[in-house]
Amino acid sequence: MAFIHRRTGVPDRPVLDGLEDTWSRRWDGSGVYAFDRSKTRDEVFSIDTPPPTVSGSLHVGHVFSYTHTDAVARYQRMRGKEVFYPMGWDDNGLPTERRVQNHFGVRCDPSLPYDPGFTPPKSPGKRQLPISRRNFIELCERLTVEDEKVFEALWRKLGLSVDWSHTYQTIDADARAASQLAFLDNLARGEAYVAEAPTLWDVTFRTAVAQAELEDRERPAAHHRLAFTGADGRTVEIETTRPELLPACVALVAHPDDERHRALFGTSVRTPLFGVEVPVVAHRLAAPGKGTGIAMVCTFGDTTDVTWWRELRLATRPVIGWDGRLLAEPPSGVETPDAVAAYARLAGAAAHTARERIVGLLRESGDLLGEPRPGTHAVKFFEKGDKPLEIVTTRQWYVRNGGRDAGLRDELLARGAEVEWHPPHMRIRYENWVGGLNGDWLISRQRFFGVPIPVWYPLDGAGQPDHSRPIVPDRTALPVDPSAETPPGYTAGQRGEPHGFTGDPDVMDTWATSSLTPQIAGKWRTDPDLFARVFPMDLRPQSHEIIRTWLFSTIVRAHTGHGSTPWKHAAISGWILDPDRKKMSKSRGNVVTPDDLLARHGSDAVRYWAASGRPGTDTAFDVGQMRTGRRLAMKLLNVGKFVLSLGGAEAGGTEGDAEAAAVTEPLDRALLAALASTVDEATAAFDAFDYARALDRTEQLFWRFCDDYVELVKARAYGDHGGTAAMESARAALRTALDVLLRLFAPVLPFVTEEVWSWWRDGSVHRAAWPSADELRRHTGDEALLGTASEAIAAVRGAKSRAKLSMRAEVARATVSAPRAVLDRFALAEGDVRAAGRIAEVELREDRGPLRLDADL
Repeated sequence: MAFIHRRTGVPDRPVLDGLEDTWSRRWDGSGVYAFDRSKTRDEVFSIDTPPPTVSGSLHVGHVFSYTHTDAVARYQRMRGKEVFYPMGWDDNGLPTERRVQNHFGVRCDPSLPYDPGFTPPKSPGKRQLPISRRNFIELCERLTVEDEKVFEALWRKLGLSVDWSHTYQTIDADARAASQLAFLDNLARGEAYVAEAPTLWDVTFRTAVAQAELEDRERPAAHHRLAFTGADGRTVEIETTRPELLPACVALVAHPDDERHRALFGTSVRTPLFGVEVPVVAHRLAAPGKGTGIAMVCTFGDTTDVTWWRELRLATRPVIGWDGRLLAEPPSGVETPDAVAAYARLAGAAAHTARERIVGLLRESGDLLGEPRPGTHAVKFFEKGDKPLEIVTTRQWYVRNGGRDAGLRDELLARGAEVEWHPPHMRIRYENWVGGLNGDWLISRQRFFGVPIPVWYPLDGAGQPDHSRPIVPDRTALPVDPSAETPPGYTAGQRGEPHGFTGDPDVMDTWATSSLTPQIAGKWRTDPDLFARVFPMDLRPQSHEIIRTWLFSTIVRAHTGHGSTPWKHAAISGWILDPDRKKMSKSRGNVVTPDDLLARHGSDAVRYWAASGRPGTDTAFDVGQMRTGRRLAMKLLNVGKFVLSLGGAEAGGTEGDAEAAAVTEPLDRALLAALASTVDEATAAFDAFDYARALDRTEQLFWRFCDDYVELVKARAYGDHGGTAAMESARAALRTALDVLLRLFAPVLPFVTEEVWSWWRDGSVHRAAWPSADELRRHTGDEALLGTASEAIAAVRGAKSRAKLSMRAEVARATVSAPRAVLDRFALAEGDVRAAGRIAEVELREDRGPLRLDADL
């Protein structure tokens, strides 16, 4: 595709300010980043772009990681690939619900009817207004559209080379249909199943939580020692941090090798306060060194309780409800009048209050031995939650992910090994996660703004659902909402009636949709031709903390649904750290929003800082480095103006190999050799997705070029010495270097490179070919000559600086001492060194040491 743009000539006063708006508008108008879908799969480089969560504002961490992806996209485009670089918006799930609740002052109450004329409050009150599910979803959609516009504007200002005609939402009709189709495929293959089981539960959001969404947080605790009574009247002491779960106790457990408790195995004891008889059992997970070595098993205090309950086939006595409060009715076994009265003191109380009350009861009964002992322990939280998780028994949908199937686990580990990881050590995180799974993927959520589980259930004569016989929709009808639509073979009037139907009330986990981003972006369901051109994709860029969620779940979907990996490469970014070396995140309150940074320093400068962060490495937020990036961009403008002011801009110059062929002088050919070496290094770095090394190697040569080479050849380029051929050689070398350096910098500094390119070249630098080291080498000389000349002129500058003289001060005589080979090399650039250093006379002395220049000022 031709980018229609004509060279403008060199401006009188080039500036950085305003380049973002100018070039964003021109790029958009010309379609320079538009994807050409006529290309074959081999010609395409496709990117599974992370869809940012649309729940407020972007922060500097987004700018950091998305710059990395964009640099790779721009490089691949210059290498001749047709880049499929879509943008998605992750707008379903809890973050959006929370933002809507806070923004409009509402909450969802599914029992309420839809109000087509509903208008949210002008200003949120202290108490959230309950509204219907449909009204709530409409507000979610309204707010996310507004947020997406703001996000897109910032991405454009940053210079992301996205094709904005390829966007999607994780809640739009196509995404919902793709998610539901994948679920139905899972169901048909036996990979999706419904089960009633202990479930990690967030009491604030009242939804199930998957293993991948957990995080441990250290919290204060108190260890309570309680007295159980054995059949022979003996006291059995246990320690617990959750005495409020005493009515849920179903056993005591100790390690089978613990001699202290071996005599108790096979016997029973009675619980304090409630007098429930429970068995004493043995299990290898019991910790002899923890507390008294014998523990209370409750249904359910933690995931270890679930393991003991399942493997030892224990009774079930749930006491915690979905709201995190103790149930109104006592569990089975709590039957005596005293026990029922004791439980009544706890019923309806939150866990913390119930804990305080039961400690008082235990103290009164004498079953609390001593006073609680303070300490801390790790407690499991939902990563977006504020309260500790509980475990309640619920009916949920699961997808097999190898957590309970060793064969599938091995297959998924093998898929992970097929992916090329950048940096390679990140693969260990994937393997550790897969190897440590202890259950299947829980995908159902008890929320509202999400993709509905696409099934209904038949009702029996009593109006009870038969969950073993789900009714599925016709696949051509997707997406469907079972809470509002009717299944095949039924009428709307049969909803909720005996022998009628009911819709599944749940939505899918947001990862159930995000795991399909390659399929959604590539139009798997609706455009098989496009999908065949982009899938499996080439690159998944993402941060390291969601390897266990997004990356793993995407591999699960591609493996089971397509028999392949979802992409060839995974490029992992690190975190942004604040000055205290802590991760920047919204939850910590230490994030920096990028708008002010982009306005103050310019997009290229902020991109420079971002691209300096090595792949997979946490990087400090550093405004000083942004200032360095702005200085670099300004230097590109200035050196570009200097080079083109010597001639070549008006006619567009001579491109590529022909320009390099005009380079004849040894020092100029040495520059081309240095350029070739840098092209090799930058190319190898980008091929390995190491944008930071590519930038570093390019920048090092750029400053050598500006500080040394330009100063060395300036007089010759002006025609002050050496003759016409030597002058033209210098000018050709300067233009060649500018041309190559602009292309090397283009992936990271898109605005300033496009600006300078436009002064003398037609078309866009971002559609220009990546530089060729082989072409440069056809006209190169000895690269070491550039180093020798640079050392010499640096010595002259040092001498003048120590003497506190102007750099324009004359040098009467300079004595150069070095080995014969170095002197011979120096002689090839002597004219340029003399002109640059204003040296009247040079004496060469053979010496065995390194090059030394003594200046007579």
